[in-house]
Amino acid sequence: MKSPSLPLAFILFFAIHISLFAQQAVKSRADKQFERGVQMYNRHEFANALRTFDELLADDPDYAKAWLLKADIYYDKEDFSTAISCYEKAVKIDSAVFPPAYYIMANLYFDMEKYEEAKTNYLKYLTFNPKIQAELKRTSDNLSLCDFRLSLIKNPVPFNPVNIGPNVNSSGYDYINALSLDESQLFFTRKGADPKSDESFFRSISARSSKGQLNWSPAIEIGAPINTPGNEGALCVSPDGMTIIITCCSRHDSYGSCDLYAAHKIGNNWSEPQNLGELVNSESWESQPSLASDGRTLYFVSARRKGFGGSDIYKSTLQEDGSWGAPVNLGDQINTGSDEMAPFIHPDGRTLYFSSKGHPGMGGADLFVSRLDTKGNWSKPENIGYPVNTSKDEINMIINAKGTEAFISAEREDGYGKIDIYLFELAQQSRPASVSYVQGKVYDKNTLIPLSATFELIDMQSNAIVVNSSSDPVSGEFVMTLPVDKEYALNVSRNGYLFYSTNFSLKSLTKTDSSVKLDIPMQAVAVGEKVVLNNIFFDTDKSELLPDSKSELDKLISFLTKNIAMQIEIGGHTDNEGSDAHNLVLSQNRAKSVYDYLITNGIESKRLMYKGYGKTIPVASNETPEGRAKNRRTEFKVLSK
Repeated sequence: MKSPSLPLAFILFFAIHISLFAQQAVKSRADKQFERGVQMYNRHEFANALRTFDELLADDPDYAKAWLLKADIYYDKEDFSTAISCYEKAVKIDSAVFPPAYYIMANLYFDMEKYEEAKTNYLKYLTFNPKIQAELKRTSDNLSLCDFRLSLIKNPVPFNPVNIGPNVNSSGYDYINALSLDESQLFFTRKGADPKSDESFFRSISARSSKGQLNWSPAIEIGAPINTPGNEGALCVSPDGMTIIITCCSRHDSYGSCDLYAAHKIGNNWSEPQNLGELVNSESWESQPSLASDGRTLYFVSARRKGFGGSDIYKSTLQEDGSWGAPVNLGDQINTGSDEMAPFIHPDGRTLYFSSKGHPGMGGADLFVSRLDTKGNWSKPENIGYPVNTSKDEINMIINAKGTEAFISAEREDGYGKIDIYLFELAQQSRPASVSYVQGKVYDKNTLIPLSATFELIDMQSNAIVVNSSSDPVSGEFVMTLPVDKEYALNVSRNGYLFYSTNFSLKSLTKTDSSVKLDIPMQAVAVGEKVVLNNIFFDTDKSELLPDSKSELDKLISFLTKNIAMQIEIGGHTDNEGSDAHNLVLSQNRAKSVYDYLITNGIESKRLMYKGYGKTIPVASNETPEGRAKNRRTEFKVLSK
């Protein structure tokens, strides 16, 4: 335990009293012995002073001042348990002999994590009406922390950490960074036991046993171009697995000591990492990135100026031109005058885990969770709890997509090295929202060749873009995580192809480890080809566009803007319920509503036609509700390109 520093006021107090003790030495044998001990103490002959005080106390065990000087010597020797014992004997003999002894004992008990005893001594110290403001503030702060820590200790959270084994953990330092969506890959930073070692990135492949246990393969370096002979540490991988953001230090193109860089997956390889730019990176230190599931929001840590103090957590948003916008400090609800570190935004997009030395905790850096509300405000951070948090530094934690398990890097007696990675079941109160998987493949409808395409996934209730991503250019595969309690619209686009749209609901999904399969066939642009606009909505028997249609219509406008020579026909279709004449008029009016919207938003009328087909061109049976829903559709047909 680090030695607590003795306040200058108390050092002066001792000096004055020692002088008085010497001046008041009188004829008694005990007083003479005490005077000799004080002289030895002043000459720093502590061993001789202790022997003298011991002899004195053997004859006169109630000589309180001798106990105080013994306590001071043991304090200087950093034998704090013995120092406390001596202080306690002194004040037991005479509670007023030296009131600051209660403050000193309280601080010692506090640092020894004996919070009940610390609290008792702080309260006793206050009964003497002390005047030193610094000590009064420390007393007040530590009394609050005593109550807080005692509350955590008396209400522990379930915590049974399991070391994930020597295939991952080394003799040095292993820091957890990221977990793939399907939990098949673990990414981490490793630093050798030698203090001069550089940090590098590693990954391990897992397989879950029949009993549900994760077994990890021997870790291998991620390799070039992510790893270099230089120093890299702290990374994140986007939930879709397509982007990796890393921390690199002292590179030729850096703006400060350590900067953030991004690389993108191409098949089984990564592109050359590129600096995120001078808005994200500053002349200070930037590190510890975490990319949200929307692919557009990056959380990271920076020690830049004008923060709240120490290192703060910021976020940056991806701009339309592909650059990262100016970082925004998360504010004083998250950041304090001390260090906030290692943000991890869960794939639910609204649960943030981080480490802090500034919020009330068990000591050192503790782990916290905060949740983003619908208005964009972060909740008051909640301590993850004891014994996950201890008096040591708990620096980083990541949570699996299901929200049930957490990985943590910690120094423990059963470790293989300095810092190891552990897995544990996360307490219920600290879990994020449930998320599920949406995965599939994009391919050419005619040739079946895999395609790279861009995705826009929209929350149909808020009309907000929740994911902006792309499929792998080699395999055409994609994967996304989404909260299970919402409905979504999906738009997929690629140059030279008609865009694709669909919608789906996760509200009825109960198993968070199940996934939605969405294979996307893309149709090359050709005259006569049709696209169903699956996210155009009307009320029953009405032709006024509903607000939920806006994102789809704006996507169509973007498509027509890029294909400036294209002419299209907007077609309206109904099911077979109602009269033929009514359905024909309804379909005509619905098509015209889309036509009007496009013209109002800048598309020339000469490029557009509209027509209602009523029930005459069904694409499914009208005998079932599902079939009738497919027949009630709006689509466009390419007339010229």
